[in-house]
Amino acid sequence: MKKILIWGLVLLASAAGTGSASAQLRIGGRKINTSKLLSAGKDVAQAITLSDKDIADLSREAVAWMDENNPVAPDSSEYVQRLKRLTEGITDADGLPLNFKVYLVTDVNAFACGDGSIRVFSSLMDLMDDDQLMAIIGHEIGHVVHADVKHAMKNAYLASAARNAAGAAEGSVVAKLSESQLGDVVTAFTDAQFSQKQEYAADEYGFEFATSHGFSPYAMYSALNRLLELSQGEKASRVQKMFSSHPDTEQRAARMKEKADALAAAE
Repeated sequence: MKKILIWGLVLLASAAGTGSASAQLRIGGRKINTSKLLSAGKDVAQAITLSDKDIADLSREAVAWMDENNPVAPDSSEYVQRLKRLTEGITDADGLPLNFKVYLVTDVNAFACGDGSIRVFSSLMDLMDDDQLMAIIGHEIGHVVHADVKHAMKNAYLASAARNAAGAAEGSVVAKLSESQLGDVVTAFTDAQFSQKQEYAADEYGFEFATSHGFSPYAMYSALNRLLELSQGEKASRVQKMFSSHPDTEQRAARMKEKADALAAAE
């Protein structure tokens, strides 16, 4: 059904494109702006075939917007100095060049993007020790390396294109949302809802990332445990957004403890 809808939009857009750019169609008694529909159809087609370069370009645009609209910690900040110390020598992940910044905000979060941008929120740094913080950063990088973020951004782009098509109907409030897709792209990597399988795989990556860079094998377990504690305490509202995208945290923490115990026993 979804494929039929997608290609229906593309075909409608193609048909609309055969006439004047400002032409209109009447469907169900409503005027449809075909120039907007053509644009929406192109968006849908592009969303189906988004390449790694497309994702990186979308990421750069979205991250640039985020950097402009959030207080970025200066190099002299203790937060930045701490992050630089922890990430010294970590310039890439599986060939993806990394760049790090800290946002001075009250939300507890961190995210990684398809272009290698890593953004850590100062409140998360306040609540995590070095090992925990690096495990969280590794976890977020894992979502990029495993293409989870790419798929989330692709879905967000597709949803935006669908709204653009809906907004082609004259008088529709939705039309206002089609002017910019930045909000959708940003949400795709800051509030994405990943599956249990994706979270488990990102945990594994966070574990390997932390241990390979000299941090505790219990870092991922400890970080998940910390998130679990915070979600139930007085700071619950501040971690709710980050925590809500990480299902079965208690079970995931137990898996990471078993993995750390096995590594410790083998040494």
